[in-house]
Amino acid sequence: MSITPEFFSIGGNRNPAAADWDQDGSGLLAFGADNSIALWTPSDNKLRGPTAILSGHTDVVNAVKFFPDKPPHLNILLSGGADHSLRIWSGPSKSQNNFKLLKTIIEHKSPITRIATLPGSDTFATGASDGIVKIWRLVHDDDFATVDVEPMQSISLTPRYFPLAIALAKLDDSALVLAVGGTRSTIQIFVSLDTRFQLSATLTGHEGWIRALDFTREKTDGNSDLLLASASQDKYIRLWRVHQGEELPAVSSALTDPALGVLGKSLSNKAHRFASATSKYSITFEALLLGHEDWIYTASWQHRAGRLQLLSTSEDNSLAIWEADPTSGVWVCITRLGEISAQKGSTSATGSAGGFWIGLWSPDGDSVVSLGRTGSWRRWTYSSTEDMWTQQVAITGHVREVKGVSWSRDGTYLLTTGLDQTTRLFSEWKREEVSSWHEFSRPQIHGYDLNCIDCLTNTQFISGADEKLLRVFDEPKGVAEMLNKLCKIETTSAELPDAANIPVLGLSNKAIQAVGEDEPVENGDEDEREAVDPASVVRKSTLQFDHPPFEDHLARHLLWPETEKLYGHGYEISAVAVSSDGSVVATACRASSIDHAVIRLYDTKEWLEIKPPLKAHSLTVTALQFSPDDRYLLSVGRDRQWVVWEKGSDAAYVLKHANPKGHTRMILGASWTSLEQTTFMTAGRDKSVKIWQIIDDGVVLKGSVSVNAAVTAVACNRQLLDGKVQFAMGTENGELTVGVAEADGLDKATTTTVAKEVSPAKGVNQIVWRPGRDAMGQQMAVASDDSSVRIFNVSI
Repeated sequence: MSITPEFFSIGGNRNPAAADWDQDGSGLLAFGADNSIALWTPSDNKLRGPTAILSGHTDVVNAVKFFPDKPPHLNILLSGGADHSLRIWSGPSKSQNNFKLLKTIIEHKSPITRIATLPGSDTFATGASDGIVKIWRLVHDDDFATVDVEPMQSISLTPRYFPLAIALAKLDDSALVLAVGGTRSTIQIFVSLDTRFQLSATLTGHEGWIRALDFTREKTDGNSDLLLASASQDKYIRLWRVHQGEELPAVSSALTDPALGVLGKSLSNKAHRFASATSKYSITFEALLLGHEDWIYTASWQHRAGRLQLLSTSEDNSLAIWEADPTSGVWVCITRLGEISAQKGSTSATGSAGGFWIGLWSPDGDSVVSLGRTGSWRRWTYSSTEDMWTQQVAITGHVREVKGVSWSRDGTYLLTTGLDQTTRLFSEWKREEVSSWHEFSRPQIHGYDLNCIDCLTNTQFISGADEKLLRVFDEPKGVAEMLNKLCKIETTSAELPDAANIPVLGLSNKAIQAVGEDEPVENGDEDEREAVDPASVVRKSTLQFDHPPFEDHLARHLLWPETEKLYGHGYEISAVAVSSDGSVVATACRASSIDHAVIRLYDTKEWLEIKPPLKAHSLTVTALQFSPDDRYLLSVGRDRQWVVWEKGSDAAYVLKHANPKGHTRMILGASWTSLEQTTFMTAGRDKSVKIWQIIDDGVVLKGSVSVNAAVTAVACNRQLLDGKVQFAMGTENGELTVGVAEADGLDKATTTTVAKEVSPAKGVNQIVWRPGRDAMGQQMAVASDDSSVRIFNVSI
């Protein structure tokens, strides 16, 4: 069996150090995503999204850096995590999915927060939240066949603080300079004498924590002055000049700029003097950059077209590019990208995006990317003909555990939901030559963790959350038209609302009207003097796309209106299933007693509960599934029992078969096969999947497949492949196995394990087979605790 990845989606970590764009030719961008590192080529014309996810860290990845000095055919990547470890990876620069972990070093006693490298040198530095910065040298042969690290020095920061920013630069042939900033308002400058760094200056002036530091040469030749940019939570960026020689540089015009008069007291031009082994140096304050309205997270230099520019990102949802005015020398913001403050809305649901945490230059300087709170990347490219920056399609993903996943009834799109309190719709953008997967809608943005999801029809789904109730959503016209245009998905029902929004302080998505560009906004029958809530109106042009929507639209305009709520459960919803004909919904909630561990049924015509609820389990029901012909309902739970309910003459389900000791540990997954003789599978914490068959008046154990970890999910393909049953199972450590068994030989299943490089890094929560695929090209979607959604091609 051949199992290959078709699509990965995973959100980036909210840490300004957790991403790096390789500046040396491979075009690769690496970013920390939960405990893994995702590799993405932003300039890829096919827009394929992440091509590989490297797993190895045992806790969140905080810092990622490409090592600058390497042979052209190789990439060397350094990563540091909350698991206190520094890891070194290598991979060919042309192919992205062959990265290997070369070395793991655990020297720090607490989470690593930063990594700084230095082009033209084997020296790099790491900072950790124990207040220690370590200096290392990478030891390697010419082709990096063997790689090791040599600890050079350990610097304890005094007075003690956490390093949130580190920068290294070459001062002259005999010395390096290291700048460190963090949870204090001062910046410490260390200079290396022989091989050891010594504190040489302390720069004051900022009034908040230092979040970013970056060195560059003022001109591209090596003899010009060094400039240091420092960005802080006090909303300002300061530039500092490192000048060689006894005499001080000309006084910066920034100090006499009348616009900065109000800040006069903090603009001292004190010169800090120090020396290397061969020369004397001074550091002076050069300029103050004003413009951001909130904390600044990153600042990085780039020489573009003969001009020096600085890119900064901030909590105010903007990304700014700064340049010195050629005549006055005053630094001004020449480009501002991102979101205008007025659009923020008042709750996270209506789009207070929570800032840009990372900003990176592309190697050629003509693209920039930024990462926001929702785990999504935004990308802009510069067009020299139009002299403007335009937004491009980038990638999105969940930032917490993905708990539920469901294909639409016809298999045209995939819905996923999880603990980041969002539901996302992924589908395939079909162009003439190529197709690629993207997020096309964010139907539900919620205030509670979401646990389960299932499709009722091709335009309606139901989701269950920690708020003890279930909600039903209908596809709006704007999303239907976009999916029709870009993904060739035909719309079935005509009576759809235009769009939806979340009222301020609300949790329910309300349907809203889309109005034309010139149409006035009506206020209905309300008081004329009442202002119209701008969030309750959307312009038609906002919902017209010729490409997958950007994050700004996903977070604000592509919600689905909610049509029903289902009440009845007393605790957090744990499982939901829709019958094959879509007429009945079965749900269960977390429970520790037989009274709460009931299964409730609702009919989807009137949305009324079908009484009485089904009682048999004594602990949480973990999975529910209707048989393909809806004759049976299968339920499994933490009480180790499985129960088969049969549909009676009055359409109510009654207890037919039960096995209180189906497994020796709790049962976490269940699935019906497509065989005529009703056969089902159960997956348990006892590291086995069992195959059962209903024969006459009893249930017989037909076979068992054992693996080496607790099985957390099992799914059978609803199609019979040449009379064979095909199933997939996932374990709590992320291992995926696909099996095939003959209809008359269920005890002899042959299994294939998915390669570890493309498997999830944490437990698998749900697997679903894509309906409507032919026997040659089956696909399955996998939701996992490592915050990834993965689609695999499976062919026999």
